[in-house]
Amino acid sequence: MIDTHVHTEFSADSSAPVRSQIDQAIRLGMPKICITDHYDPDTPFTELDFTLDLEQYFPALEAIREEYRGRIEILIGIELGIQNHIADLLETIACSYPFDYIIGSSHFVDGKDPYEPSFYDGRTEEETFRRYFEVTLDRVKSIPGFDSLGHLDYILRYSPNQNRLYSYDRYRDVIDPILEVLIAQGRALECNTGGYKYGLGEPNPSASVLKRYRELGGELITIGSDAHESRHLGYAFSQANSLLKECGFRYYTVYQNRKPCFYPL
Repeated sequence: MIDTHVHTEFSADSSAPVRSQIDQAIRLGMPKICITDHYDPDTPFTELDFTLDLEQYFPALEAIREEYRGRIEILIGIELGIQNHIADLLETIACSYPFDYIIGSSHFVDGKDPYEPSFYDGRTEEETFRRYFEVTLDRVKSIPGFDSLGHLDYILRYSPNQNRLYSYDRYRDVIDPILEVLIAQGRALECNTGGYKYGLGEPNPSASVLKRYRELGGELITIGSDAHESRHLGYAFSQANSLLKECGFRYYTVYQNRKPCFYPL
């Protein structure tokens, strides 16, 4: 299957050469790969700079795409860190470059990343989860310029108990509206296999959320490994394939020129 969530040396949190990711995709037999490096501005509480240099990014990837022509098709995407106060900037970025695919992801909430232990200070885990989902809902309602919502329950990767005390049912009053907005606006939900890598035993979002999305009428499902190293490219795709079929999906979605293309599972 085609991996549509891949990071390279252009992302602040990855040192993987672009060619190493592409070469791994070829070894795995993928006909295409989509590079989606981070663009996450206004992140004051991290030492990493997630403002992607787009003037360098696009020419570099276009040259590499030509280099690999005939061996694998390279799609150029981006993972936007969505925040309401920079909505205009994100819309400008989305409209200024010929991306094939744009992931919208909630990373920073209240100026902090759930990756940081301090994110959980002064709040119970349940309060923290609810705050994360409420902020994500507000962003999905307000920011139109992305194709698929990335790793909806990203917070589970880093919370003190990960997903051991979590259940979709406890937060369905705020998760269901997120899914309903995506469906109403014709946008996709990502099945991010990074959850398997982080020991959750399922992707992000959880199987129960993926199943609920399908029950509500959602059909646009993208698949990405969130690989920051080549050894994680296509991680647990066979498990994700089986799970998505169990949830009622018959195909997955790959965006090209910002248009959905469908591939059988």
